[in-house]
Amino acid sequence: MSAYTDLMTFQRETEALGQVMGRLGWDQETMMPAGAAEQRADEMAALDGVLHARKTSPKIGEWLAIVDPEDAAGKRQVELIRHRYERTQRVPADLSAALARTTSLAHRVWAEARATNDFTLFAPKLTEVLSLTREKASALADGTGLYDALLEDYEPGTNEAELETMFDALRPSLVALREKILGSDRDVPTLAGTFEEAGQLALSDTLARAFGYDTQHGRIDKAVHPFSSGSGLDVRITTRTMPDDPFNCFYSTIHEVGHACYEQGIDTDYLLTPLGRGVSMGVHESQSRIYENQLGRSKAFTGWLFRQMVAQFGDFGIPDADTFYATVNRCASGYIRTEADEVHYNLHVLLRFDLERDLIAGRLDVADLPDAWDTRFEHDFGLKVDQPANGVLQDVHWSEALFGYFPTYTLGNVYAACLHDALRRDIPDLDDQLADGNTRAATTWLRDKVHRHGGLFKPRDVIERATGTVPSEAPLLAYLDAKFGQIYGT
Repeated sequence: MSAYTDLMTFQRETEALGQVMGRLGWDQETMMPAGAAEQRADEMAALDGVLHARKTSPKIGEWLAIVDPEDAAGKRQVELIRHRYERTQRVPADLSAALARTTSLAHRVWAEARATNDFTLFAPKLTEVLSLTREKASALADGTGLYDALLEDYEPGTNEAELETMFDALRPSLVALREKILGSDRDVPTLAGTFEEAGQLALSDTLARAFGYDTQHGRIDKAVHPFSSGSGLDVRITTRTMPDDPFNCFYSTIHEVGHACYEQGIDTDYLLTPLGRGVSMGVHESQSRIYENQLGRSKAFTGWLFRQMVAQFGDFGIPDADTFYATVNRCASGYIRTEADEVHYNLHVLLRFDLERDLIAGRLDVADLPDAWDTRFEHDFGLKVDQPANGVLQDVHWSEALFGYFPTYTLGNVYAACLHDALRRDIPDLDDQLADGNTRAATTWLRDKVHRHGGLFKPRDVIERATGTVPSEAPLLAYLDAKFGQIYGT
């Protein structure tokens, strides 16, 4: 037990330093002055070096050789520490620091390239990031492919072949549903006019609190690309505003609150330990998507949101709650993943999944990426990409070397639909509560079934324990067919 105590004390200090590094990343995207980018890159590289040294310390190996905790939580702590220790040891310290520094710089270059619609500005830095990422993947690969080695950081226990099989089952059904919807003669109106930023942010705050976000241990700021950051007692989110599209703000907020509430809901006994964070990005995304879509875009909840919008903005051109529900869920091809409806969203993800696999495998060069993106997008969505900011430059992920992250978005949608089925089964009067803007029963259920466990169970085991079934794409397809069939009369 002494060895276990020493190991966990050391690990808590490492986790605390990791939180500090995460806070630097949050600051970089929200408040850091533009002129600080070079220095911030050096700071990130220096801190990454400290963390890498701690994560590969021989003392961890000595403790792991003798620890044998008796309880399940202790055994899982040791399992996760061992797994990360062995993986981190495979990555040279100079490579880890180079990735930290390069991605810090690449983020700023990406933001500038996106603002100026100039992919050539970003291409050299993306080439550097890709080269370092492939080098890292080669170091991590242990009888697996490069992409599988990267997936392990985001969705432990899954692999490229399993995801490809699931996504291949999703694609034709999504395309068929989209074609039925776009062929419908039912007219669903869009929002018109402008909505002041102050009003959007005020209602955004109301929504965050309605879904249980604890602002005593978090804050809401603005960012180009909304995100959630931190765990435990300091979990921050960001959102964004657009004058003509308040839904972008509202549903970005609800989405990020889903992530944040997962982190805030983890058992505090696991604070600053490997169990004290979400177990995987797929499970994490299941929380953001069930908050945003199955709950936040439900007919019951949008009825309440309609009343809130009228109170905040007055008459905004939508006559009633039923029309508002259809408007919130309007289905149309569009360029931007984060603004996509539930039918098109996964097609956006599958595009990125295929392109990044080709980049990692060396089948696609960075210079050819814009053409590959535009060609695939036109095939899948029937639209020609009009500018890089609406195409290859729209997402921040590749600037941050998050290759292998994108598929967890669709995996999260799959998990969310499985959880939603179980939630509806256990709370039969859920709609009555949501109609009053009351999410407490739903969020309490999710906290009990998912959040509080943190990393205690493996990702798919979390979903299976919560639902009683093995995760599959079937509930997602059934949910989408029923919802959009009703809205569009198909």
